Amino acid sequence: MLKQIIYITLSITLFTSQLLFSQQSVRLNNNWEFLKQDLGGIWEAVRPVGLGNPEALPLWQNVSLPHCVNAEDAVDPDMNYYQGPAWYRTQLNISNPYQKGRTILHFEGAGQKTEVYVYTTKVATHVGGYDEWKVDITDAVAAFKKTDIYQKQFKGKVPVSVRTDNSRDLEMIPSDLSDFNIYGGIYRYLNLVYVPSLSIDKLFAKAEVDTQSKLGKVSVKARFYHPDQIGGAGIKYKLVDPNGKIVNETYKKIEISNGDLKLWDIEIKKPVLWSTDKPLQYTLQYELIASSGNYKGEEKIGFRNIEFVEKGPFNLNGKRLLLRGTHRHEDHAGVAAAMTEEMIRQEMQMMKDMGINFIRLGHYQQSRIVLNLCDSLGILVWEEIPWCRGGLGGDMYKQQAKRMLTNMVEQHYNHPSIIIWGLGNENDWPGDFPEFDKEKIRTFMKELNDLSHQLDQSRYTAIRRCDFCSDIVDVYSPSIWAGWYRGAYTDYKKASEDEFAKVKRFLHVEWGGDSHAMRHSENPDKALSKIKTGGSADERAGDASLYGGAARISKDGDWSESYITNLIDWHLKEQETMPWLSGTAYWPFKDFSTPVRPDNPVPYMNQKGVVERDFTKKEAYYVFQSYWTAKPMVHLYGHTWPVRWGDEGEEKMVKVYSNCNEAEVFLNGKSFGSKKRNSQDYPAAGLRWNLPFMKGENTVKVIAKKGKEVVNDEIKFIYQTEKWTKPAKLVLKKIDQQDDVATIEVRLLDEQGIPCLDAINWITFGLTGDGKLIDNQGTSLGSRKVQAYNGRAVIRVKLNRGQSAASVSVEGLKTVFITLS
Repeated sequence: MLKQIIYITLSITLFTSQLLFSQQSVRLNNNWEFLKQDLGGIWEAVRPVGLGNPEALPLWQNVSLPHCVNAEDAVDPDMNYYQGPAWYRTQLNISNPYQKGRTILHFEGAGQKTEVYVYTTKVATHVGGYDEWKVDITDAVAAFKKTDIYQKQFKGKVPVSVRTDNSRDLEMIPSDLSDFNIYGGIYRYLNLVYVPSLSIDKLFAKAEVDTQSKLGKVSVKARFYHPDQIGGAGIKYKLVDPNGKIVNETYKKIEISNGDLKLWDIEIKKPVLWSTDKPLQYTLQYELIASSGNYKGEEKIGFRNIEFVEKGPFNLNGKRLLLRGTHRHEDHAGVAAAMTEEMIRQEMQMMKDMGINFIRLGHYQQSRIVLNLCDSLGILVWEEIPWCRGGLGGDMYKQQAKRMLTNMVEQHYNHPSIIIWGLGNENDWPGDFPEFDKEKIRTFMKELNDLSHQLDQSRYTAIRRCDFCSDIVDVYSPSIWAGWYRGAYTDYKKASEDEFAKVKRFLHVEWGGDSHAMRHSENPDKALSKIKTGGSADERAGDASLYGGAARISKDGDWSESYITNLIDWHLKEQETMPWLSGTAYWPFKDFSTPVRPDNPVPYMNQKGVVERDFTKKEAYYVFQSYWTAKPMVHLYGHTWPVRWGDEGEEKMVKVYSNCNEAEVFLNGKSFGSKKRNSQDYPAAGLRWNLPFMKGENTVKVIAKKGKEVVNDEIKFIYQTEKWTKPAKLVLKKIDQQDDVATIEVRLLDEQGIPCLDAINWITFGLTGDGKLIDNQGTSLGSRKVQAYNGRAVIRVKLNRGQSAASVSVEGLKTVFITLS
């Protein structure tokens, strides 16, 4: 097992974005078995089936990695998600090609406490669900191969078992009071790695550029892994520019030490700069040459200059850049934390296509895949440790926080995208311990701030929402939720100016509000009339509750997509008029699961995302595009609004979100004129029309122009003029079937059979027979218990080539059924 050692250097910090590159590495994705409970001991994982034991218990299931223990139960509306031990086991063919080489298991992340076994020998333990770590299994494998059972019982394979445990533990971060699930499992990739007996454990490459002289510098250090204490070696490198040209190369002999060895200081005249528009990277290729075998690797680096101006904006490479950001949780429908590389790539590309240039990774170190994509897509990063809520624990708690900060900085140091190391989130939120001592929290925050700067002098530190620590870190983000938890969204600019005046460097992360996908409103701002404005716009204890307390949109609003697009629209148009603003980050990009919100319209979901948990875009996505992107786009509000309502002859507003200079709208084939875009003409930047819909079906089309480019969009909907009373009955029908998947919809009608378009009743789907509900997805279309959106709800059913009966129940109404086959 590799020992974890914290190195603190007072001069230049130490730093890596990649843990281990090797010519011999493979992801261990397949041939795993999983058990969602604890074992009596490791013997139960490896004992042979047969030999008088044909019915060995417990029963394991086949899975592939990455895998999350809580793939579905995190959003099960009828139970708490599982927090406890779980086991994984496999059998590996291990054949190290290097003479006296080392065999390593490289975990990219597993939650939250992990034990690793080779046969019955425990070879490693790790605490922390988000940093990378490695286990040297060489000696344990060699010992096992000498036993008789290696060939007789396991046919030349090596049994490896992994126990993960996400049980509640007050002496661990993050706190279980956090507004996200503390997942269990091997939910990031696990690699089998072969290295020679001398290899590079971490390579630290610090790239700098002077904006005046245009001189670039790269300082390179290495930390070696050499359990056999090999003394001397040679090392060579090549620095390759973004066009593939070698700009510098050399070879030198070195004496291997147990500390970090400085290898090179490289100067580059006028290096190509990395920026959010042109994220150009250099490649540092290196080869360690020794009698034990050669070890090759490479690091991507980028030359850029960053500055948060005191009492001012953010500069990248000497020019102001307004940070246009969002947030990411590691969470997805059907898999929870176990997102594949393909899923992560899709998510990050969707963010970039929305127009972001900045992201805060909440609230923990995230996958190397995410950071690599931020580098290549041009997305600046605030990455933080999971000291989140609950207060401050004891020595073990503090040691874990410092260890995770050290690992985060060292493992991700080389990434040009990272500009901030986050030290905590909502640390003013007590609850895990009897004592809540602000001075002790301040003292520990200072220790983390000092440690971060010792590890990395080139980046800023930051926290969000802990006012009594705001003076400790370099950059501070207060809590401003104008129009959601406090005040109206029109309070946003004044609230931001007030908070800006209190701190040295201001950056506003976390703003927005919840929206129940596919719920729309003809009068979304109605609840604002109840709200006290002009005061504080922060979030306070209890504000997230749907019950009690002062009037607030989070409790009294309609949770419609219509309202949240108005809120976002206002914020974005105001941000264009705040020259002192460094930037903001909307919370979050995607809906995510949380144990503290069981009563939300989709239970156990934080629904503040601009896309749903399965990447389905909400209307808000296009509002951001209209402000933040350059490629011509146009979007008519209401693609998921099948029925609008009002009086006959009443004009209704149609909103167009576009970055084009002008747009023309047509209703049922008739033009209602063109309008020019003006970002300060709220709402929809002036691209809004009041149109006289006709009863029944209507078609609205828009044609927008940006220079010579033309884009268009179209929606169809029903306009209902009949007035309804309260819901009195349910109508359930199948509305679609694709191969073996049927889609069913329930609608709420009054006594006269008129659709109740503002009904928000709780709806519960059920199924019996051969099929299975596609539920526990955490989406509006993927939950068996869900609040209605405009008097309806939809779910899909996997028919399994058989027959089933689906049911829908609503309190106070007669349950209805439908047969599916």
